[in-house]
Parts: sequence; C-alpha cells; structure tokens
Amino acid sequence: MKLQFIKAPTVGVMQMLSRRAADRERLLTTNPGAVGLVQGMLADMIAATDVAEKAAEVWVEEIRGICPQHFTMIAILGDIAEVGAALDAVRKRFIDKEHEDS
Repeated sequence: MKLQFIKAPTVGVMQMLSRRAADRERLLTTNPGAVGLVQGMLADMIAATDVAEKAAEVWVEEIRGICPQHFTMIAILGDIAEVGAALDAVRKRFIDKEHEDS
C-alpha cells in the first residue's frame, strides 16, 4: 500500500483527480485543505475507506485507474488535520500491521 499527503492541493491536482472520480463536480467545486492518496489492492481500499471515514471528518472518493480489478486508489479529502488523522489511522491499520507481522 502506498500513501501520499498533499497539503493545499493545486487546481491542477483537483482537475486531475476529477477526471478519474465518480463525483467530478464535487472535486471541481470544493477546495479541500488537503488530499490523502492511498493506493493498493481493491479489498484494502474498501477497508481503508471505512477506517478513514471512521477516524476523521473526511470524504473519500474512489479514483479509477488503468487496472481497477487489481489495484485502485482512493482520495481522502478534507482539512489538513482531518486528512492527516485519517492517513495515520490507515497507516496504523495496514502498513504498521504489515511490519508487525513480518
């Protein structure tokens, strides 16, 4: 699983995400303080969405890619602190756990 944290995303970032999201209008008309990107296996992305939404006041968009049946990406959107908290929860649930199991 890969995570990225974008603070104060540019218009270009939001346009790029909107071309691959179901709710294109919301992405184009909202100016979130931050965007968290999480990429991985489909089942993990669904579970990561649940973890993120329970951990913080964020909204999550599925970002369609070239090969969605194997890998997908979600965008976690909201203010900087909330997106940071959501990413931390995802990291603890998935990435830190992987290192513990090794």
